[in-house]
Amino acid sequence: MPDTRRHRGSHPKDAGEFSERQLPTLRDATGDLAWLLERGYPVKRSTVLVGDRYALRERQRKAVGRAAASGSQVAGRRSREMEPAELAGRDLWIDGYNVLLTVEAALGGGVLLDSMDGTLRDIAAMSSHYKRVDETEKALELLGAALAEMAPVRVHWLLDRPISNSGRLRALMLAAAERRGWPWRVELVANPDAPLKRCTDPVVTADSAILDAGPPWLNLARRVVDASVPGAWRVDLGGVVPLGPEVVETPGARPRGQ
Repeated sequence: MPDTRRHRGSHPKDAGEFSERQLPTLRDATGDLAWLLERGYPVKRSTVLVGDRYALRERQRKAVGRAAASGSQVAGRRSREMEPAELAGRDLWIDGYNVLLTVEAALGGGVLLDSMDGTLRDIAAMSSHYKRVDETEKALELLGAALAEMAPVRVHWLLDRPISNSGRLRALMLAAAERRGWPWRVELVANPDAPLKRCTDPVVTADSAILDAGPPWLNLARRVVDASVPGAWRVDLGGVVPLGPEVVETPGARPRGQ
């Protein structure tokens, strides 16, 4: 069956599963998972345990798993987060699909997660096929304008070669960069995670494994959505974590009764 989606929007069940009524349960579940992670429990088994305890649906479990992080993970990630003013004259490396899909989801009405580490994550399904949507060009324009203000010397976008249509997306991105004079390079690689984990230049991603590997990073998707998509559907599962040097303790960091 052909993919006829025009938006990176919400799932039909999201209105009920991420309603205001569900938020207290989802926040408790996120806090419980963070508590387990801080004590070294494995993430997959802990997510199943917490999901079963709160009788969460599949997309709710995915959201909780993406939003939660241990206190030490949050502290480590935040210690390496960079401010836009620090990027001038430097190279910047971007986890292409990770960032683009989040901004597309914001523009298309999809659920976004304000996570415990301060990042903004989507729960859009991504498989071996990339589908360009109505919001793709707008998302690239917003990202490009934000990056231009930060003035990195070069922006290296990494796209997953195994994902179909990556070549077409690369062509679209390079055409946009040429029109605007943006210093973009777009590369197709087998797996962006490996080079980004080793990177000593700043990176852009919300991928937990990359962030925990230790590169300096920029919280670009959240900054773009904060500034340019005020009506985005955001679900706060980690508390308000400000962008800047001050870190506010996130609520629900321990299970109830502890």
